[in-house]
Amino acid sequence: MRVLIAEDDARIADTLVAALASAGFVAEVEADGEIAHYRGENERFDAVLLDLGLPRLDGLTLLKRWRKADIQVPVLILTARGQWEERVEGIEAGADDYVVKPFRVEEVVARVKALIRRAGGHASARIAIGDLMLDTQMMRVTRNGFPINLTRQEYRLVAFLAHQRGRVVSQMEIVEHLYAQDFDRASNSVEVLVGRVRRRLGSDIIRTRRGFGYYIGDEAE
Repeated sequence: MRVLIAEDDARIADTLVAALASAGFVAEVEADGEIAHYRGENERFDAVLLDLGLPRLDGLTLLKRWRKADIQVPVLILTARGQWEERVEGIEAGADDYVVKPFRVEEVVARVKALIRRAGGHASARIAIGDLMLDTQMMRVTRNGFPINLTRQEYRLVAFLAHQRGRVVSQMEIVEHLYAQDFDRASNSVEVLVGRVRRRLGSDIIRTRRGFGYYIGDEAE
């Protein structure tokens, strides 16, 4: 899962990147409001952590522009304690949730997970697809009740496809959501990763639509 952190406080941004990485996310930081706005319009993220006090373009204006452009990425606002008017404005502008600074990173990670689940139509932390069970809170995968040991990157792949259940996802989209920006996109790492997961979970879990990409669950019409 890929998260954009729009935050100009380097200490806060670094803390969030580390916490989200430990939870299985790929987190990228932009400290400039104009650049964050451009990336949100032109790249696909699973969630955004948005500070309202960004330079060049403030977070509230940025959010309003995204929503006017029908960009529906889940947005979690990061706001200073006591600025309740900003929180109300943010929610009315289209934010999905907010946390107040100073915050516990564990709460932020939990809220990000919940936003992504809800965006994918999953109310629970557990996603069941046939006999496959994904626990997004504990970052565990079981099949027929038996735990499957996955590496972090293998788990990220299964989680991403499970949240996109039934949708065919291209290799390029998988690369964008699982790897950092400096990843060699010409490599065959996605095919290798899919092969490893199929060996662990069974060849029937991740399906291929030749020429288009991969999916988990019944393909949507």
